[in-house]
Amino acid sequence: MKTLFRNFLLIIIACGIFTACQDNRKKEKKESTIKPNIVFIYMDDLGYGDVSAYGAKDIQTPNIDKLADGGVRFTDGHSSSATCTPSRYALLTGVYPWRNKDAKILPATAPLLIDTMQLTLPKMLQEKGYYTGIVGKWHLGLGSGHTNWNQRVTPGPNEVGFDYSYIMAATQDRVPTVYIENSLVVGLDLNDPIEVDYVNNFEGEPTGKDNPELVTMKWHHGHNNSIVNGVPRIGFMKGGNSAKWSDVDMADHFLFKAKQYVINHKNGPFFLYYAMQQPHVPRTPHPRFVGKTGLGPRGDVIAEADWCIGEFINTLEKEGLLENTLIVFTSDNGPVLNDGYYDDAVEKLGNHNPNGILRGGKYSLYEAGTRVPFITYWKGKIEPQVSDALVCQIDLLSSLASLVGSVKKAKDSEVLLDVFTGKNQQGRDELIIEASTKTALRKGKWLMIPPYNGVAKNTQVNIELGNSKEYQLYDLNEDIAQQNNLAKKNPEKLDEMLSVFNIICGKK
Repeated sequence: MKTLFRNFLLIIIACGIFTACQDNRKKEKKESTIKPNIVFIYMDDLGYGDVSAYGAKDIQTPNIDKLADGGVRFTDGHSSSATCTPSRYALLTGVYPWRNKDAKILPATAPLLIDTMQLTLPKMLQEKGYYTGIVGKWHLGLGSGHTNWNQRVTPGPNEVGFDYSYIMAATQDRVPTVYIENSLVVGLDLNDPIEVDYVNNFEGEPTGKDNPELVTMKWHHGHNNSIVNGVPRIGFMKGGNSAKWSDVDMADHFLFKAKQYVINHKNGPFFLYYAMQQPHVPRTPHPRFVGKTGLGPRGDVIAEADWCIGEFINTLEKEGLLENTLIVFTSDNGPVLNDGYYDDAVEKLGNHNPNGILRGGKYSLYEAGTRVPFITYWKGKIEPQVSDALVCQIDLLSSLASLVGSVKKAKDSEVLLDVFTGKNQQGRDELIIEASTKTALRKGKWLMIPPYNGVAKNTQVNIELGNSKEYQLYDLNEDIAQQNNLAKKNPEKLDEMLSVFNIICGKK
C-alpha cells in the first residue's frame, strides 16, 4: 500500500514537472515572438566629450549616463560621416553616403535624397509589423526639388517607410521655420502662403545682413538671411507667420510629440526615430535652462536635451514599455563651437572639451568627426558594459533586421546584433568614414587618410579638417589624439591600408 501511494505521488510530481516545463516552453516561445519596440535617440553635433559618461567634467548628463551605465557604452562607435545629411542617409539606408553623389549637406529646398524604391530601416520594420515614426529633424530633402509648401510636401518620410512623421524640413538655422506633419505644414493659413528661396530675397523682407537692429542673435558667418524670432537664418522666407515655430519651445515640442507617439502606439511593436535638434545652432534653450551649465547656450541646450531624454525614458517606464524597448542613443557627427552665430560657445567654454581626447570635430576626417557617443540600452536584456568594438550607425539596419527576423540586408550594413546587445565585442574589421565627400579608412586600430587638397583648418569654425598633401597613418591604440603620423615610418602598413581602401571604394 505504501509502495502504491509512493508511486502515485511520484506520478503526480512528474506530471507537475512536465506541466511546468510545458508552461515554461510556451512562455519562452511567446516571449521569443514578441518583437521589441525600437527607439533611436539621435542628437545633432554632440561631441564625444560632451557627455559625462564619456569623461565630461564641466557638464553633467545624468539621464544619458543612466543609459550608458545600464547598457553598452561604445568607446569606438561612429557615425558614417562628419556632417549631418550624409550620416542620416547612412543611418536609414545602410549605404555609405559617399556612394551617393547627392548625399551632402542639403538646403531645405533640395529634393528627397532617398529613392522611394530604396530599402530603408523603417521599410524593413514595417514589413515585420512595426508602426514607424519620426519626430524631429529630417534634413534628407523633400519633394522633387520644386516644393510648394502650401500643399502636400511629398515625397518625404512617409514615402520611405515612416507611417507617421512630425519634422522640421532641414535644420533649425534654415528656412522654412515650420513643422511638417505627415507632409502638411502645421498651422498654415493659406491666406498667408509660404514662399522660400535660397538665392534671392523677397522684396521688402528684412535680413540679418541689412537689418542688424532686428536680430537678438548676432550672426558670425553664413547666417544673415531672413530673420525669424530675432534669429537670422540661412535662406529667404516670406509668409507662413501662423505656422512659424517658437525656437525656445522646440525641445519641449518635439518631446511632447515623441511621448505622444509612444503612448498612442504602446501596444506596439513600434519604431521611433527621435531626432533631436540639440546642440546644433541656433542654440536656443528654453528659459528654464538658460544659465544651467555656465557654458553658454551650447552647454545649456545639452542639459536641456538630457532632461528631455530623462522625461522620454520616464514615459516609456510609466507605460510599462522600458523592458521591451531597445534604445540606441548616438549623434550624427562630432562637435562644433562657433558654427555661424556669436553665442558664447567659445567664450564660455572654460575647461570643457567637446572632443574629449580626440582630434578634429564636425567636418573633419580626424576621429572627432565621426567617433561619437554611442549607447545601446535594453533593460533586463543587455548587460551593462563598456565595449571597445568598432561599430557604425550604418550597421543598425542589418543588425535590427536580424533582431526582428527579417532577411533584408543593406549593401554596407554589417550584422552586428550580438555586438550591439553586448553578447560579444567583435566589431567591424574596416570602416570607411567620410567628411564633405572625402573619405578615409579605419581598419582595426589604424586610421589612414589619403592626401587631399584644401585648407588644413576651417578657420571659421576653428576645426582641423584632415586635409594634407601627404598620406596620414595613425595607430589609435597608442596615439588616440593623432599626433604622430606613421605613414613614412610604416610604409608596409600604409600599403596594406591603401589596398583595402581602394578595394572598398572601387578604385581597383
